[in-house]
Amino acid sequence: MNTAIQAALDHAMQSLKAEGTLPSDWNNTSTLTRTKDRSHGDFASNIAMIGAKAAGMKPRDLAEKILANLPEVVDISKAEIAGPGFINFFLNADQRFAVLDQIQAQKDQYGKTQVNAAKKIQVEFVSANPTSSLHVGHGRGAAYGMTVANLLEATGAKVDREYYVNDAGRQMDILATSTYLRYLELTGQTLVFPKNAYQGDYVKEIAQSIIDKDGDAYVRPVADVYLDVPEDVQYAEELDADGNKVVVSGDKEKHIDGLIFNSQKLIGEGYRVFHQAALHAILDDIKDDLGEFGVTFNQWFSEDSLIEKIDEALQMLDQRGFLYEKEGNIWFKSTEFGDEKDRVVKRRNGQTTYFASDIAYHLNKLQRGYTDLIDIWGSDHHGYITRVKAAIDALGYDSKKLTVLLVQFVSLWRGGEMVQMSSRSGQFVTLRDLRKEVGNDAARFYYVMRKSEQHIDFDLDLAVSQSKDNAVYYIQYAHARIQSILQKADTAGIDLNVVTARENADQLTLESETEILAKLAAYPEIMVRAANNYEPHQVGNYLKELAALFHGWYAQDGVKFIDDQNVALSQARLLLSLNVQQVLKNGLTLLGVSAPESM
Repeated sequence: MNTAIQAALDHAMQSLKAEGTLPSDWNNTSTLTRTKDRSHGDFASNIAMIGAKAAGMKPRDLAEKILANLPEVVDISKAEIAGPGFINFFLNADQRFAVLDQIQAQKDQYGKTQVNAAKKIQVEFVSANPTSSLHVGHGRGAAYGMTVANLLEATGAKVDREYYVNDAGRQMDILATSTYLRYLELTGQTLVFPKNAYQGDYVKEIAQSIIDKDGDAYVRPVADVYLDVPEDVQYAEELDADGNKVVVSGDKEKHIDGLIFNSQKLIGEGYRVFHQAALHAILDDIKDDLGEFGVTFNQWFSEDSLIEKIDEALQMLDQRGFLYEKEGNIWFKSTEFGDEKDRVVKRRNGQTTYFASDIAYHLNKLQRGYTDLIDIWGSDHHGYITRVKAAIDALGYDSKKLTVLLVQFVSLWRGGEMVQMSSRSGQFVTLRDLRKEVGNDAARFYYVMRKSEQHIDFDLDLAVSQSKDNAVYYIQYAHARIQSILQKADTAGIDLNVVTARENADQLTLESETEILAKLAAYPEIMVRAANNYEPHQVGNYLKELAALFHGWYAQDGVKFIDDQNVALSQARLLLSLNVQQVLKNGLTLLGVSAPESM
């Protein structure tokens, strides 16, 4: 309906341009929105206020001219001027009830559109290093990324969901060496485990799996592993004024790097056994965790597969004049594209940097023919955006194809106190822990109920409470309550015949019923807006509002859903309830949340 109204407004503005009231080059940037107050009609436009200056007249005077040139719009009962110059449109009764037909015809497809059908979009998200189980921060990126992809798909786009597996580089070497050191311990040797190694018990489990398979084949003297390795960091017993540990001596980074070097040299090809065992054990755990969370990917892309692509990307940058050598390092001229400084892509020792891998990965993405790339990163990667976009432009592509969405951190609260979390120590709260405590539904819902760039304080107590303050429970309860009503009606002998019920829809005369009809009709618009703005919380807020309208209607004095004295009205109310249930289910499904029929 809003499309027809917008077309009528556009026609009126063209007429005003033709007669000279508006300049011929005036651009219509007005908005047509659903009204929040039903007394102001069903839709409102600010077009007269936007065009008043160009027309050289007061907004209300321009609004009168617009109405005079407005062609007839089927199913609009009237249009009137309000306030400083808004034009309000009122639907007739038949048009308000038309949403019932639309929902019944489309069922689980209601709300879906083809507005983004021309787009082929890759959404890359989570992409956590496979060095430990996913923690609650990763969980937010997972829920957000999956839901953004769902929304884009629901608006017609072809969407590929991708996880970039960081299976090469220093962090994997630290994990592999951590596993090897635990292997040596488990085979009877004594050592001081590095502070910068991965500490969790899962590392011991991986080491034990290698012992079970290969025995002591990779045992080497601990003294050889630690030979000529720089001292590990030593801390003072007292903290500084800021509460930080004071370094007395040593360097934990050089210490672990020395252990990596010695381990690789001592066991040669055997080192890959530890690397791959750790990689696959943790990656399998991540896949299982995400799968149970309802988060799936079309592709798990290996960083290790980019070796040739890195050479290709650097060669392209060099040929285009964007690389130079300085002090033995190869630098990318990212400052020519707005970055604060140039970036090293290859070190003097011949090793390429993480950034070089990122350039190659994005070149690979662009060569796959996507119209849009969406990267979902943690907020701590904010500084990376400019350099990656710079590389895309330098490679000859358009960096506007890339949208980077940042996901802020998550704090967990229980009993009014913040839950402390840590990563490398192994004492962190995992996504699996969270799901076990509050369930998938609450986790998926609350992870996306704020803009991604806003911090989340996740209240564990609220997430499991059975009250209207718990939004996901409140929405699911509305869905289950409707199912109960439908079952009771069936037991009472009131058979919900959709055709008959639709014929009786004109009996839905209460203001609460009119509000619900308008809210149902707004769902497709909410879907498109949420998808195009990458804002799943808009769908969540809509579902909360729809559930609140239904619960309020249900509790309203004098409202009966099952009345054998007025079967026609009962049928109409049951039909309206059935449509509310369908839309609740459609929205919850997009958010990755279940729609239970009983609670």
